[in-house]
Amino acid sequence: MSPLIAVVNPGGGTTRLAVYRGEQALHSAELRHGQDELQAASGYAEQLALRHRAACAQLGAWGIELDQLAAAVGRGGPYRPLPGGVYAVGPALLDDVRAGRIMADHPSKLGAELAWRLAQPGAGPAFVVDPVSVDELADVARLTGLPELPRVSLWHALNIKAVAQRHARTLGARLADLRLIVAHLGSGVSVALLAGGEAIDVNNSADEGPFSARRAGGLPATGLLALASRPGFEPAEIKRRMMAGAGLLAHTGSADLAEVESRAAAGDDHAALVIEAMAYNVAKAIGAMAAAAAGEVDGILLTGGMARGAAFLDRVEARVRWIAAVHRYPGEDELRALAEGASAALRGERPILDYPDGRPRR
Repeated sequence: MSPLIAVVNPGGGTTRLAVYRGEQALHSAELRHGQDELQAASGYAEQLALRHRAACAQLGAWGIELDQLAAAVGRGGPYRPLPGGVYAVGPALLDDVRAGRIMADHPSKLGAELAWRLAQPGAGPAFVVDPVSVDELADVARLTGLPELPRVSLWHALNIKAVAQRHARTLGARLADLRLIVAHLGSGVSVALLAGGEAIDVNNSADEGPFSARRAGGLPATGLLALASRPGFEPAEIKRRMMAGAGLLAHTGSADLAEVESRAAAGDDHAALVIEAMAYNVAKAIGAMAAAAAGEVDGILLTGGMARGAAFLDRVEARVRWIAAVHRYPGEDELRALAEGASAALRGERPILDYPDGRPRR
């Protein structure tokens, strides 16, 4: 019988928890934390304790004791740059997280330690899988016109790599033998070129690429500098707007793609223009990756939360289907992707890597 794996994904006001037997989901829940609880648990240790208690209580409600778990896996945050894969959570990774050396104060930093705590009563391993700081960029993709500002690899690695692996399985092929362009269309947009199983080029959705429901994507550099000199546009406020107050929300007052699509269908010309512009920019980014691949593309995969919008994807596909066949994988099932990575590692099908060098454990 396949082993039990706990999967945990901490978010802003929730902790998503699941239990898998191998790659089959047995239980899943979204644990909601009240605002009073979150405000009282403002520090790292307090947040960790709050979410750990909630996860243990839910596992108990499912009749699962911690010592029954063979492993636990958590969502990975922006750690040091590292190759893609399944990483064992250990002292080096936990020390970086606890010391705050790598990431800002974001809930994802709790994923590794929650997995570690859930796994330890059973003395099983804890993992993170393809965190956002996976860096496999080709050297030529890293350089910009300013040596002081090389491109940084921060992207939706977990979902993109999992979807690419699923697509390869549907073809009966190895991912390493395919050249794919994968567009993750979510709160941010990452468009990656995968070759040899690695993302040799990808846009950092915090700095560049298409705008999305809430993020600005790439902006005119000189205009941004000028904006920073205006009253009320201090760097912290500009960053907040770029990351959470831009895109569809800024243009239409709504970050809900389905709602804006409905407005466009009802005759709202401005909503229609914004939707078309977002699709245009996604298609343009895919086209850029096709050029980087010298036109040798085996498929284009569209995934993420916005990939549930069929009309939006129709707009994107109409502009890029000349490049290669387009395949749709709507949604971003991070719990499933984490479970697949951990299960494959336990079976010996994926190597377990040490942090941060990415060397396989012996």
